[in-house]
Amino acid sequence: MSTYVPPGWPAQVHPPGTERFEDTALSWLLELVPPEYRRYGVLRRYPIALARMARHHVNASVDAAREGFRTARVDLAEIVPPHGVEAVLETYRREGGRLVSLLQAIELVETALRGEAEPDDPAHRRPFRPKL
Repeated sequence: MSTYVPPGWPAQVHPPGTERFEDTALSWLLELVPPEYRRYGVLRRYPIALARMARHHVNASVDAAREGFRTARVDLAEIVPPHGVEAVLETYRREGGRLVSLLQAIELVETALRGEAEPDDPAHRRPFRPKL
C-alpha cells in the first residue's frame, strides 16, 4: 500500500503518518539551515521549530535572490560584460525557482508536522517571479 504525498513533497522525507516521518523530516530540515543550527538540541526536540526556522531561512534566500535579480544589471553594468550580466540573471532565475520550490516543500512538511489538514493546499503554490 502506498501513501499519498502531495506534489512538491521532498523525496528525502517519508510520508506523514509513517513510522520514520519525523526522523526523516528532521534530517532533511537540518540540511537546509546553516550547520551551526545542529548545535541546538531544542531544534532536534521540536522539529516544528526547526521547520519554522528553515522556512524563514529559505524565504530570506528567496527575497535575496529577487533583490539580486532586480539590481544586478545596474550594479554590475560597469564591471561585468553584458553577456556576464545575462548569465548572472539566468543564475538568479534558476536559483530563484529552485528556492521557491524548496520553500513550498518546507511548508508542506511544516504543515504535516503541525498535524494540520491536507498539506496539498493551493496557497502553497507561489512561483518565483523576478521583480524588476
